[in-house]
Amino acid sequence: MTSTVTSADGTPIAYTKTGDGPAVIIVDGALCHRAFGPSGGIAEQLAPEFTVYTYDRRGRGESGDAEAYAPEREVEDIAALIRAAGGQAGLAGFSSGGALTLRAAAAGIGVTKAACYEAPYVTQDWHRAAALAYTTDLHQALDEGRVDDMPALFMALVGLPEDQVAGMRQSPVWPMFTAVAKSLTYDNAVLGYPAGGAVPTELLATITVPVLAMDGGASPDFLRDPAGLIAEACSDAERLTLDGQTHEVSPDVIGPVLAKFFA
Repeated sequence: MTSTVTSADGTPIAYTKTGDGPAVIIVDGALCHRAFGPSGGIAEQLAPEFTVYTYDRRGRGESGDAEAYAPEREVEDIAALIRAAGGQAGLAGFSSGGALTLRAAAAGIGVTKAACYEAPYVTQDWHRAAALAYTTDLHQALDEGRVDDMPALFMALVGLPEDQVAGMRQSPVWPMFTAVAKSLTYDNAVLGYPAGGAVPTELLATITVPVLAMDGGASPDFLRDPAGLIAEACSDAERLTLDGQTHEVSPDVIGPVLAKFFA
């Protein structure tokens, strides 16, 4: 059953609550929401021990949006969910959702613990150049109304071959990507790509709750390296590599890890 909270700027945020126990909120990455992405499978893993909140980030699924955007608005969305959860909750964020999770943990809004999986901050020169070029191309596509091109730009950034992207454009799933294409600019801002996307060590140093920074052992170095820098920057953090996992981590693998961390 879908419920709704109202964020500070009046934007409705749709969510689903399942399970019983301490509250955990799952924060999706780019293009994902409750109906499309890993959060449902992860919620199933955690529900026996926790009250799990999955939600549609603003501009996606059944949630609303606002004309003006800043990452702080998404932190306010999480704050509204935490209030609905009773004032305290753990956060588990994936990819760009991991970066948003860390921002929320630093904001003093009732986050008890923060887990992030492969937040794709920039640690290599080539990735920095790619992130800056992507930022320009993404906003140009949005300004010109070429929303169909925006998911393709994102997929090129993460390394999908051109022929695979071309094939996906013809698939029934593509309209699901274009429906949330504008939100790619939100993920871009959360990661700080317009400024180069470096790990925000000064912000992370202000986090006072436990942090679990995870990566997959089968992922490329540019996706794995940020986890180490995140763990180093936070005052109470652990880095954990999940053997054999890629950026598309298996709920069956990460679920027990998250359950142990949030216990």
